This record gives sequence, structure tokens and C-alpha cells, in this order.
Amino acid sequence: MVQMSKFYDLNAQRGNGDIFNFDQLRGKVVLIVNVASRCGFTPQYKELQYLYERYGSMGFEILGFPCNQFGNQEPLTDEEISDFTTEKFGVTFPILKKIDVNGPDEHPVYHFLKEKKRGVLGFKGIKWNFEKFLIDRNGEVTNRYFSATPPINLEPILIELLEQGNK
Repeated sequence: MVQMSKFYDLNAQRGNGDIFNFDQLRGKVVLIVNVASRCGFTPQYKELQYLYERYGSMGFEILGFPCNQFGNQEPLTDEEISDFTTEKFGVTFPILKKIDVNGPDEHPVYHFLKEKKRGVLGFKGIKWNFEKFLIDRNGEVTNRYFSATPPINLEPILIELLEQGNK
């Protein structure tokens, strides 16, 4: 696996196969979430969309990475995921191609994130769907949040990171 030294060097595929280059995220605050459509945390899409609508114009971006590694809770195809998130939750932030977040086939984005911000007791692996990584305007991974952390709870730190870029 190729090691990426900087956040902005990364890229991922959209569900339709197009490349999403992270270089376009320069100067933005970014929240990256591994998502699933059949998880008890799936209703978090609603709060994620709220944050995106409220702060997107201030330089906030969310990237959703579907993953089926936890209890087979993302059985849908990329097209079905797109339809589901749009129809059920009105999601307008990018939902990228389904990936692995752990193991030998883990996506380079998650390899990077886990190297930069480990979990409890230094554990690198992703434990479940809807773990969240917050990246500041300089491409630094500032925080990692458990699946059970409601996205709305991130609002104060999100505001702080957005305001830092406006000083």
C-alpha cells in the first residue's frame, strides 16, 4: 500500500466511478464518516445533512464512505445507496464508492486517517459504522469520534474550526 503523506494527496471514487480528488478540499473543514444503510446509527444521516446545510457555505464538507464490514449492514450497491440516502434523508453531501475501512483491502483514505488519529488505547481499527474523523482547514486530522457520538454534538468544535479559518 502506498503511504500518503498529506490529506490533500488522497482521492477516492464516487459511486459512479469518477475520481474525487481531495485537493479540492483545501481550506475546508471536512468530516469523514463510514456509513451504512442498515445500521442502528443510520438515522445519523439526518444530523449530518443538517450540519452540511447549515455550515457548507462556510467551508464545511462531509464525505460518506459506505462500508459493509460491520454486520453486513451495507448490502446495497453504490447506486442503491445513493438513491436510499437521497430519498430517505435528503443527503446532498458526497457519498463515495463503497470501500473497506479495515484489513488488507482498506482504502488509503482510512489508512491515512487511522495513522493520524488512533482510537482508545491506541487502537487503530474502525470499530463500527458511523465513526467520524474531523479534519481542519490545513488538512490535519483533529478529532476522531465513536459511532454513538451524535453528529450534532460535533457542532461546537465544528464552529470553532470554521471560525479559525476566518480570522
